[in-house]
Amino acid sequence: MPHWKIKLSLFLNYFVFAILLNSVGTVILQVQHNYNVSESSASVLEAFKDLSIAIVSFLVASYITRIGYRRAMLLAMGLITFACLLMPSFGSFAMTKVLFATTGICFALIKVSVYATIGIVTTDKKEHASFMNFIESFFMIGILTGYFIFSAFINDAQPESTSWLRVYYLLAGITTLAFLLLLSAPLDESAVKHKESKSFTDDFKEMLTLAIVPLVLVFIASAFIYVLIEQSIMSWLPTFNSKVLQLPATLSIQMASILAGSTALGRFAAGIILRRVPWFNVLLGCLLAAAVLVLVALPLAQNSSGVQVTGWSTAPLGAFIFPLIGLFIAPIYPAINSVILSTLPAHQHGPMSGLIVIFSALGGTTGSIITGTIFESFGGETAFYFSLVPLTLLMVLLFFFNRMQKSIETR
Repeated sequence: MPHWKIKLSLFLNYFVFAILLNSVGTVILQVQHNYNVSESSASVLEAFKDLSIAIVSFLVASYITRIGYRRAMLLAMGLITFACLLMPSFGSFAMTKVLFATTGICFALIKVSVYATIGIVTTDKKEHASFMNFIESFFMIGILTGYFIFSAFINDAQPESTSWLRVYYLLAGITTLAFLLLLSAPLDESAVKHKESKSFTDDFKEMLTLAIVPLVLVFIASAFIYVLIEQSIMSWLPTFNSKVLQLPATLSIQMASILAGSTALGRFAAGIILRRVPWFNVLLGCLLAAAVLVLVALPLAQNSSGVQVTGWSTAPLGAFIFPLIGLFIAPIYPAINSVILSTLPAHQHGPMSGLIVIFSALGGTTGSIITGTIFESFGGETAFYFSLVPLTLLMVLLFFFNRMQKSIETR
């Protein structure tokens, strides 16, 4: 089987959904201008995206091997293309909710399929961990690209203009290309199918049974907390840049790309480092560095002079330093996902991927809503200082996760 073609299709799928999913921060900023909604009201866009991911993942994760990973991904690409084409014609806050709900539904199919397919196209645990980081780094490249694509369609001179909605025609073109590429890439899924015939109920029970395994429970909590941290920062960084650092809307969005770029770099580097260094040592060092960066970078935002910013050269130092947190938190998510998946047999990768998607989605929604509420009530600096709490909790969870995973390997 031509694995290079399958891997390319996985990269392109992730690239497209990276742009759509993580445009929520940009769209949160824009709907405040266009539809006169508050910060707390705008924060529900994350819920429309993430709860649809969680619900669909819960319903299909145990059954997706019967649908077929390739078929599921093709269905998702077709649906999201249609939704993108509708967005400019029915532009409103309600249609924006529909778009993110559709994006969530489709990404649930994509992510479960991609994570499970990685086990098919890799040969051992090290290659699995490395490829997981590479594909997640490509996800961040998609996010990075998305910031510049969206900002190119935004008119600073007319903040209430809806010209930015035309970006969805471009995204529909990209999703169409991704659909055609995947359509031409065969995938042998026999290795992940059960040898014996099982009913949907049996498959569903298997996923629920997997969810109460102690190692899996600790992993789920870790994934939930990580995504809470990542999405709370990523979704609200454009608004932080605009309202706290007083940057123009286009620049606020463009400078948020530093977070995506640093995260992509962090995951790419981790793909190399994790071949040589134990994952727990790498992640603990990353979490400590991330906490230090929060304490160093946010005071720079407080000391901003408030002078009008016209471009990258006049932006305050805090706008450059704080997004570098992505460099340190980047390796955590793909590394722990790889650890749990490579610990389980191949036929459980589908259900486990479903659990990953479900609790990651719930973590993203929780993080965005908490941050939006704190942002509205206490300001952006306080909202981002809050990240120190889950960072500390994640250190504790990873300590127990490492111990439990080692005990299973030594049995």
